[in-house]
Amino acid sequence: MIEQIKSLIEKEIECEELRVDGDGSHFQVIIVSKAFEGLRSVKKQQMVYATVNEHIASGDIHALTIKAYTPEEWSKAKHFL
Repeated sequence: MIEQIKSLIEKEIECEELRVDGDGSHFQVIIVSKAFEGLRSVKKQQMVYATVNEHIASGDIHALTIKAYTPEEWSKAKHFL
């Protein structure tokens, strides 16, 4: 399922970096994209949710934690992860 989630996200959002981890139906996503520039956190998350919404609706994905960054935000945040 991890590779499937990555593929769905990459198909819709151009990523500089994408990490997907998890098991069962609980997943964590770290995504870095220029597409997020100028957007608030909620809008960034909505963009990512939209790529996997079908799997959330079906129950394949029960929980999805998203950390979405612009490249500039990532250059600062990655040192704390």
